Amino acid sequence: MQEKPLSGIRILEFAGIGPGPFCGMLLSDLGADVVRIDRPGVTPQGVGPVTGRGRRSVALDLKSADGVETALKLIKTADAMFEGFRPGVMERMGLGPDEALARNPALVYGRMTGWGQEGPLSQAAGHDLNYIAISGALGAMGRPGLPPAPPLNLVGDYGGGAMFLAMGLLAGILRAKTTGEGQVIDAAMSDGSALLMAMFHDLKGMGLWQDQRGSNFLDGAAPFYDTYECADGKYISIGSIEPQFYAVLMEKTGLSEDPEFATQMNPAKWPDMKAKLAHVIKGKTRDEWREIMEGTDVCFAPVLSLGEAPSHPHNMARETFVEFDGQLHPAPSPRFQNVPNRPDRPAPRPGEHTEEVLGEWISPA
Repeated sequence: MQEKPLSGIRILEFAGIGPGPFCGMLLSDLGADVVRIDRPGVTPQGVGPVTGRGRRSVALDLKSADGVETALKLIKTADAMFEGFRPGVMERMGLGPDEALARNPALVYGRMTGWGQEGPLSQAAGHDLNYIAISGALGAMGRPGLPPAPPLNLVGDYGGGAMFLAMGLLAGILRAKTTGEGQVIDAAMSDGSALLMAMFHDLKGMGLWQDQRGSNFLDGAAPFYDTYECADGKYISIGSIEPQFYAVLMEKTGLSEDPEFATQMNPAKWPDMKAKLAHVIKGKTRDEWREIMEGTDVCFAPVLSLGEAPSHPHNMARETFVEFDGQLHPAPSPRFQNVPNRPDRPAPRPGEHTEEVLGEWISPA
């Protein structure tokens, strides 16, 4: 087996909430030596055994001169660091980019915020829902005539935040390895979630997307791309967009000869088509539809709960979920050939590795 791809890369994570811990988990899953800077005795809010996995913890009082100096010593030997405070907080502690890059000119300094480092809202409080609201992402989600539907915190915190922060950090590290020059990464969830909507700006510009939720082929308006309730109250998902897949859907539902379904891409007919398809789907249980559709080219999957997902045969075959340290975890992703696809270490207690990390990372004076 090979080492994980980021083996040997040192990254400091200043403890925070939401996208920061998720980014730290991603980087540690890839093999980086991620050390989390915690407040003494304080476990980061919302960080449990899954999102906290894979790193070590050093406890530092960053309100003290000694704590700040120790952090700067760790920064000196790090490849990258990231923080998720409001703009100006790290500067007030003496740990801003100027101080950090003075100690380590090749450092990649990641900054994770909702609104960005500057702009009229940069100092305002906010959460995922607010950031995706101004990017246009939230307004596109939900049923017509109903309020926009919160997509958990997947689009802002994780898709538009943690993922872009991780990509930015890795791009900065690659550049620093060849040039010796560090970089400051300004990762804003409002920016990232706006970029996630790139395809929909394309479609709108081509006249293929109405700027009104619940009116388009990917937002639940189309009968061939939605979720449907079954006889047992459970749900299935249908995604038969392409004509050849739509034909299989018609065959499996017995609607091939119904003239109302002859024209797939006529939005004027979608409401009646959807009502009829919903009636057909409601006639069988989720498991019965699985027998009929699963594994075919309908583009089908049962809608599973968090508790059900780990036992789906496909997830079991791929070991998409793994038992680790007494807890069920989503396995690391993406996968690399001949590289172990499991977490390396359990979530740390705050300060659990302080002496160990200081001994490794800080050279004796």
